[in-house]
Amino acid sequence: MSISTNWLSLIISLPTSNATARMRIWRALKSMGCGVLRDGVYLLPDSEDAALSLEQQAAEIIDAGGNAQIVKLQSTQPAQDLVFRKLFDRTDDYVVLKQEIDAFLGTLPAQNLLASKRLLKRLARDFAAISAIDFFPGSARDQIALSLEKATSELAAASNADEPQPAQGKIKKLKREDYQQRIWATRRRMWVDRMTSAWLIRRFIDPAAKFMWLQMPQDCPENTLGFDFDGATFTHVGALVTFEVLLTTFDLERDPALARMAAVVHYLDVGGIPVAEAAGLEIILKGMRERCADDDGLLREAAIIFDDLYQTYSSEENTHEQ
Repeated sequence: MSISTNWLSLIISLPTSNATARMRIWRALKSMGCGVLRDGVYLLPDSEDAALSLEQQAAEIIDAGGNAQIVKLQSTQPAQDLVFRKLFDRTDDYVVLKQEIDAFLGTLPAQNLLASKRLLKRLARDFAAISAIDFFPGSARDQIALSLEKATSELAAASNADEPQPAQGKIKKLKREDYQQRIWATRRRMWVDRMTSAWLIRRFIDPAAKFMWLQMPQDCPENTLGFDFDGATFTHVGALVTFEVLLTTFDLERDPALARMAAVVHYLDVGGIPVAEAAGLEIILKGMRERCADDDGLLREAAIIFDDLYQTYSSEENTHEQ
């Protein structure tokens, strides 16, 4: 049985003489993802965010000398609900984006890396923008997410020859108590995945962990636990970066604050779906890496940032649960 959706409708009229206001409001309603039932009648699935957005537009319309009414609707039968839902089909948008991603992949070997990074960021932003107004996501969104993940991985491989290549296979669950007071090793001059992985190890897995910073991965002694390089004990698996692999391995992925951190780490390390706070964290970590003379000092300072980020996420999650 189909589940009926509740809807919000914005019914407006604007003076024909105010072309500037008409264009501004039309663009705003389009960016919100409104469906158009007819001229001057717009539709959104009912939600608090949708109600707030429509109320803001209604206020602007009235200020511009027009009329605006917001009403709640409910489909009377499944067929009508399907008609409304089709107004929000984003397939055509995803098709255009898929063509751009395919073209990017086809020309990647010949592209300038800096230009490629800029283009991939733009494609990721476009995907995020479409996803934000894809109120009834389906297979098209999933397909684009996979294509974008592939593009991100291929660019990462082209940009960073020393970055680990994803291993294949199932991630084995391990007990934290079996990994105490160990020596952990990774490549020196850490970046975000190695920084956060080292923080995670010392904060949640092995509080007495000691770290070894390797000039080359092959310098890793046999009695140490390597992470984030090819052949390491813990490294990329499939689409997961090392931080995510450690979360899964040691049964930490159910911590919502760590899961949110994983989304930031994933985006900064290999790209994919953008996270709002990622850009600010990237700037801070870049400056920190330039300023710190060695990886021990870098980890000490980065740990403060990651502790604060974890605390913020934890507090926000607790607030949502109350």
